[in-house]
This record gives sequence, structure tokens and C-alpha cells, in this order.
Amino acid sequence: LKAGGVAGVCVDLILFPLDTVKTRLQSPQGFRKAGGFRGIYAGVPSTAIGSFPNAAAFFITYENVKSVLPHGSSSYLSPATHMVAASLGEVVACLIRVPSEVVKQRAQVSPSSSTLRILSHTLYHEGIQGLYRGYKSTVLREIPFSLVQFPLWESLKDLWSWKQGHVVDSWQSAVCGAFAGGFAAAVTTPLDVAKTRIMLAKAGSSTASGNVLAALGGIWRTQGLSGLFAGVVPRMAAISLGGFIFLGTYEKTRQLLL
Repeated sequence: LKAGGVAGVCVDLILFPLDTVKTRLQSPQGFRKAGGFRGIYAGVPSTAIGSFPNAAAFFITYENVKSVLPHGSSSYLSPATHMVAASLGEVVACLIRVPSEVVKQRAQVSPSSSTLRILSHTLYHEGIQGLYRGYKSTVLREIPFSLVQFPLWESLKDLWSWKQGHVVDSWQSAVCGAFAGGFAAAVTTPLDVAKTRIMLAKAGSSTASGNVLAALGGIWRTQGLSGLFAGVVPRMAAISLGGFIFLGTYEKTRQLLL
């Protein structure tokens, strides 16, 4: 819990400006109208509050599921174990992440409004379900992301450990995490764009209903391939650096605590 929480807070706060740029690039009104480079830390209180419990929930689930399923470097079931553990970890973590993400993204594209004002506005007009708008699309983004990132991260660590004859150090784990995160970020960007549009859509609109395929179809019809991959560069940069900080910090904190 502590290792996951510390890792989550470090990566979310350090890389917040890149996340803001990505969100504004993906927003329906466009980068300039969403705020451009102004108020780059808009929405950071929501992230600061949700980051620790979100990351802790993921790693508690991930490690516990991994421990009860068959795994090991020599087992052909190992990648499947990491996939199942990561997927279940994301489903649990999203219960905390989605409300934080909804408030954060709305603050990022409305830098003149405070986080507290956006939270109260959402609750007043949409109720608690408004904070969970985009839960399905977030899970549908996070599961494919985790199916790519975590087995790749674990495989790269195993390969590096085998090559050097001992378990990887925390910085080596961080390098593996950066590569795995960047690759997973690139291939799942269209799902991230759809999730952003759903969370930012006007209440009552067809996009706000949460249909991921409809959101993807709408983006494809109006903006084509470039629309589906809007914000891919800052997303890859943030998640590559995030993978380095997040997974490296997690390994280091875990080693210190254990």
C-alpha cells in the first residue's frame, strides 16, 4: 500500500503539466480554447487527493492476485498471470481514479474554475453518477493498457535479470517500465481520446452516455486518424517518464520497506 501510494503521488504530480497538455489537445473545443499553456496545474488538487489511494489500490490488488495465481519466470502461465492481476488491479483502482479524473479533466479545460467549484457543480447537476461518467471507458482503456504494459515490464525485467545473472536493480526496473509504458500508451491512445471526450461531454448529450464505440466513430468521422491519436506525443512522453518514475519508485520503496 505504501510503495504503490508513494509511487503514484510522485509520478502524478511531477508529470501533471504533460497530462494537462494532452487533455487539452484531446478536448472537443481544441487546445487553444481549452486553455493552451495557461493554468497548466489546473485540477492538481483532485490528482493530489486521489493519487495515493488509487495507486495503492492497484498494487494491493495486483500483488495479491499475482500471489494466488501460478507464476514464475519459467512458467508459460506467467504472462497470463500478470495480465489477469493487472486487469483486476485496474478495475478496483478505477473506482477511486474515475471521480478524481472527471474533476481533474474538467478543471484542466476550464482553468478559470476551481477544483472545488467543478466538484460541487458536477454533484449538483449530475449527482454522484456524474463523478463516475466514463468509468466504463476508463476501464476499457486501462485493461488493454495493462495487458500490454505489465507483461512487457515483467518480461523485460526477467530478460535483464537473466542476462546479468541477478535480479534487476530499481533503476533497471524503471527503464523497463519506461519502455513498456511508452509502447502501451501509443497503442491505446484512441481509447484515451474517447474517454476524455466522454468525461468532458455536455450532460445529456449522446457522447455523455458513455458509448465508447460511438465516441470513437464520431471522432473518426469528424477528425480522422489524427483525431483518434490526438495528444499521442505528450501521452507517450508522460507515460514513458511515468513508467520510469512510477515502477522504479514502487520497486525502490518496496525494497526499503521489505
